[in-house]
Amino acid sequence: MCDEDTAQETEIHLQQKDASGLSRRKFTTLGAGAVLSAVLPQAANAVAVDEHEVTVPTPDGPADCYFVHPSSGRHAGVLIWPDILGLRPAFRLMGKRLAESGYAVLVVNPYFRSSKAPVVNPGDSFRTPEVRNKVLPFARQLSATTHTSDAKAFVTWIDKQKAVNRKRKIGTMGYCMGGPIVMRTAAAVPRRIGAAASFHGGGLVTDKPDSPHLLIPEMKASFLIAIAANDDERDPKAKDVLRKTYDKNRLAAEIEVYDGAMHGWCPPDSAVYNQAQAERAWNRLHALFDKALA
Repeated sequence: MCDEDTAQETEIHLQQKDASGLSRRKFTTLGAGAVLSAVLPQAANAVAVDEHEVTVPTPDGPADCYFVHPSSGRHAGVLIWPDILGLRPAFRLMGKRLAESGYAVLVVNPYFRSSKAPVVNPGDSFRTPEVRNKVLPFARQLSATTHTSDAKAFVTWIDKQKAVNRKRKIGTMGYCMGGPIVMRTAAAVPRRIGAAASFHGGGLVTDKPDSPHLLIPEMKASFLIAIAANDDERDPKAKDVLRKTYDKNRLAAEIEVYDGAMHGWCPPDSAVYNQAQAERAWNRLHALFDKALA
């Protein structure tokens, strides 16, 4: 998960290699949407979609979210948990791209208790102390309890939408701090969650009693766990614990370390965005959803 060490590793990596070229100047000059659209490939055979700003009721108050779905028909629902920088243009575009492939997608603001989205400006980076000081207090207000409560509320809302086919299972995906939330979502609503994916998720395996991996026996979903190379270097045993636990519970799980990919490599506005590995992870997500949500 993002912390001071992650920020330092990112800084060292960028000093060695210009990882993305997505500078604040580019965001300011061209606009976030234009920059990200140029970086993020469009879905193959993209369908027309409808986009909505929505408010989802939760036990802790209304959550502002982004809902996007094909303009016609009913489709499998997908719940997206953003990384530590929250709901912003990059994740709206990622949600839209997935919807263009035939899914009804809800991208949530995980910080709705504290602030409406977005909580950062286009081009802001977790590498800067100002941004870290802003988002870390929001992230620290979340817990295993809020993750579970929010998951149930968001899944309930998704199932009430006309664009959603309730005969199909729901998929969920999360990035960075969203990884543990994905696992807790799969355990909180096992009857509905059929596929789940974690991209550079942090804290999937811990020594605490609320470690997400301890919930695997309660899940029924197939999983994709895409691990950043530097996250694996920090905790090389985590992937082995996950493999052993999924196998023991007879759950399908694709668990892989993405060589050369730094923590945060998937969102297109990330300082360490790695397009080749991000596209590979995206394609594996589609393979999972195509099979598990059919």
